[in-house]
Amino acid sequence: MNATVKLRLPGIIGVGPGRTGSTWLHRVLEGHVDLPYDVKETQFFNSFYDKGIDWYAHNFRHATGERPIVEIGPGYFFNPAAPDRIKTHIPDCKIITTMRDPVDRIYSAYKAQSHSGRAPRGTFDEAVTASPNLAGGSQYAAFLKSWFEHFGRENVLVTMYDELRAQPQSYLDRVTDFMRIERIALSARPDINDDVNSFGIAPKNRRLARRASKFRRWLRGHQAYGVVNLLRRAGVWDFAYGRGEAFGRLTPEQDARLRKLYLPEVEALEELMKIDLSAWKQPRGQRDDGTSPAVPLSRLTDR
Repeated sequence: MNATVKLRLPGIIGVGPGRTGSTWLHRVLEGHVDLPYDVKETQFFNSFYDKGIDWYAHNFRHATGERPIVEIGPGYFFNPAAPDRIKTHIPDCKIITTMRDPVDRIYSAYKAQSHSGRAPRGTFDEAVTASPNLAGGSQYAAFLKSWFEHFGRENVLVTMYDELRAQPQSYLDRVTDFMRIERIALSARPDINDDVNSFGIAPKNRRLARRASKFRRWLRGHQAYGVVNLLRRAGVWDFAYGRGEAFGRLTPEQDARLRKLYLPEVEALEELMKIDLSAWKQPRGQRDDGTSPAVPLSRLTDR
């Protein structure tokens, strides 16, 4: 691959974490920035780094350079190696992160893993106990601090999932302003909603779902995105991952137990960002509105 192609790397990466609206953001940005060709996320800096930077650059081979090159890669935020790897290849990269109520996020992550057959066997409580990655996947402050240290606080935009849900246009305006691109009017995109990839049901056959996930990962590793998308349109992934029982809601007891577990993490994020996250500390049943912003939006501007 020649040197010109190697330079076609993103200058902006949305690092997640997962289950914070990344698919929604990717869909909204399509046509306004240059994204990876034929795939939402390359997973290069966490899963496929051994394939080399040329493999990563190949995903942006159709970028013209006339508009920002962007990747929305939600798997990067909690990967301790990702900041170093991105800094090595894209030292001036700008980073976008989205924080979400850790209890809501962990349950959403569990449903996503269960949907694809990757969650540990057993109940949700057993999965949290058995999977350190799942249980520890809301340690926002420590990981966010690492992103700040690598790229400079001024180059890391911290957004809130609550704002995306309650005020999506305001959320998007802050993202596009950070990217320095023209604002995108959501009123012109009635096809976009905030429930993309909500994962409402479990797979009927867990073994089939796991095999499908391994096969899809193999295809992605070979950049066979066209095949992945063809199988999606043919309903193969829906068949493998779906047809099971609908996921329920967390019980009040589960909610309260997790809020106690994550309280130190929430308080650490409050201290780091100098914001009020008291809504994240309250059991879901005690809130007036589950979609109310947990943070005064003005407190996050220009931080």
